[in-house]
Amino acid sequence: MSAARARAAAERAARDSYGRLLALLAAHAGDVALAEDALADAFEQALTRWPVDGVPRSPDAWLLTVARNRVRDVWRSAAHRRAAALPVDALTEHLPADDPLADVDPFAIPDRRLALLFVCAHPAIAADARTPLMLQTVLGLDSARVATAFAVSPASMQQRLVRAKRRIARARIPFVVPDRTAMAERLPPVLEAVYGCAALTWRQGDDLAAEAQHLAVTLASALPDEPEAWALAALVTLSLARRQAPGAFVPLDEQDPAGWDADLVAEGETYLRRAQRPGVPGRFRLEAAIQAVHVDRRRTGRTDWAALRTLYVALDAVAPSLGGRVALASVVGRLDGAAAGLAALPPEPSPAFQPWWAARADLLARAGSRAQAAVAFRRAAELCDDAAVRAYLAARARAVDDEGPP
Repeated sequence: MSAARARAAAERAARDSYGRLLALLAAHAGDVALAEDALADAFEQALTRWPVDGVPRSPDAWLLTVARNRVRDVWRSAAHRRAAALPVDALTEHLPADDPLADVDPFAIPDRRLALLFVCAHPAIAADARTPLMLQTVLGLDSARVATAFAVSPASMQQRLVRAKRRIARARIPFVVPDRTAMAERLPPVLEAVYGCAALTWRQGDDLAAEAQHLAVTLASALPDEPEAWALAALVTLSLARRQAPGAFVPLDEQDPAGWDADLVAEGETYLRRAQRPGVPGRFRLEAAIQAVHVDRRRTGRTDWAALRTLYVALDAVAPSLGGRVALASVVGRLDGAAAGLAALPPEPSPAFQPWWAARADLLARAGSRAQAAVAFRRAAELCDDAAVRAYLAARARAVDDEGPP
């Protein structure tokens, strides 16, 4: 087998199964950093051995077995025994002697990532590290991408993540889904991490968005009485239903609903119905309802902007955010005119917030302020890291320039 084909198989395993493999391995090792090192070693061996031996029938099982054996080697080393002050038998007694995955497809094994998500949400870990740790360790986003999402430098984020992994090992946090007494405290950052993964990846056409949707549904199924878990499953599923092809971008209100995934729309609406409970709805229930209003255009042929305003006002009361207020201003502009939308837009944020500039540009264009709109569209394009969206915004800037003065 060629080295190129072997590398492609290893890259596919890393892309599709890294989080799943790491969760299984870390559950045995009780040490996320050690599990990451062992899995990295397994991928390195794959690149060396697969071109010679061929890609194994079950690449995931092969990688997990090699990585698990690497963990055992570390535990058996004299340096580790001195550091741990424990005999080898005590360190390895919880690991089976035989490989349990030798004849088993890892995808048939229960998803252990949920347990690892709740490990990362343990109160012993710094609050500002919990969601980033989940995004990197369980959901497979690299630390640089996570750093961008949290507006910190990659070096600072890397240090934060390293400290959190050391804390897991030193505190001997159990790799289990907590009972109900601890669930309420840990659930919010878990929901936030799954949502963050979906939001960061759904436009990019990779498998991480589908993995986030799978985890959201798995989490809700494991917590059938948690309305926010079902709401998150609905939100992620409805968003995924209208994902466009890679490299394409059409604004939501200009999309043809016939191109949306009808099965995912129906699935997401089912999850939203399961999230309905008496009382004040939470953040994810409101955001899922917003998505449901948008996808309902597939049935009605129109967008219910008044319903969207009601939902965004409620969202601002329950979970205020700059993004929510920017979206609300855009909706106000649709209902009450562009001038009202501009008046509802929050003051210019610092640091720069790309959605604010995109919303301002659109409102200015609707108001007939073409020169200002062109400037805002260009600024929004500069701040955008999605090539397709950036091209769309640049085209809007050129279009309002070409229209000339009003």
